Amino acid sequence: MLSGLPGVGKTSIAEIVVACTGSVHLSVDAVEDSMLACGLPRGWVVGVAAYEATRAMAELNLGLGHDVVVDAVDDSDEARQTWRAAAARTGADIEYVHLLISDAQEHRRRLHGRDRGLAHVGEPTWADVQRRRSDCAAWSDAVAEIDTGERTADEVADLLVTGLGVR
Repeated sequence: MLSGLPGVGKTSIAEIVVACTGSVHLSVDAVEDSMLACGLPRGWVVGVAAYEATRAMAELNLGLGHDVVVDAVDDSDEARQTWRAAAARTGADIEYVHLLISDAQEHRRRLHGRDRGLAHVGEPTWADVQRRRSDCAAWSDAVAEIDTGERTADEVADLLVTGLGVR
């Protein structure tokens, strides 16, 4: 489970990890973007539904024996419970990785001009990220924390593949 604020590199790192391991990549933002494209209203309910739809896909893939890499902000204990439930239902192990950028200027720079190609979710502003940071719940699970500010996505992916035992 790759968690962290927008702009820390979750999706880029997930894409590299799955290319190296043959695992399945699921992005909550991509699911939410699809829901919004269908005309559903932006807001908390659609956000929760995107987490639940992603959880269902994770469970299907875990049930087929695939490793799954999910990327999501995951800033509340309720959101994290989604992945605990998927692991419990499928007997899978879960490894939480919290990505961050400790250098605020670097984090802000990475957000500037970012375009993930999501037509409906949109790109957050620095103020949005700051607001989410202040609202982020403390971790109650064991979590590996990686500062991506001075590492490339390839370097972080290598840490994950070798250090956390991702197959």
